[in-house]
Amino acid sequence: MNRLPQPAMEDFRLADVLRALADPVRLEVLVRISGGGEHPCVQTGASLGVHKSTMSHHYRVLREAGITSTRQEGRIKYLSLRRDELDSRFPGLLDAVLASAPPRLDAALTSAPPRTASDASSQETPRTAAPASP
Repeated sequence: MNRLPQPAMEDFRLADVLRALADPVRLEVLVRISGGGEHPCVQTGASLGVHKSTMSHHYRVLREAGITSTRQEGRIKYLSLRRDELDSRFPGLLDAVLASAPPRLDAALTSAPPRTASDASSQETPRTAAPASP
């Protein structure tokens, strides 16, 4: 078991926590892991429509802000919310953020109809022919 580097509770800065949670993808990750326990990173980021390397960046930002803890076992990384430490350092912050979080992002992504080639072409600006030169 290998824990990735993370700040100690006394090093949490409110500005870092708020900056990390200002991104809608990272906020959705918080919502997904808020129930407690460890969550495999692969499953946590599934259905968000974000590239794997971008999700790695989001996980790092959350970890470096002190919001999450990441444990690596073999090739699998597990994410957990540092709820007790955050509640101790910033009482009521997580509850307020979770209460005001928008509906789940993955539900919004899956409820939108898939785009087709005709959708893209209908949004293009029609080209006009250039006047012929005499």
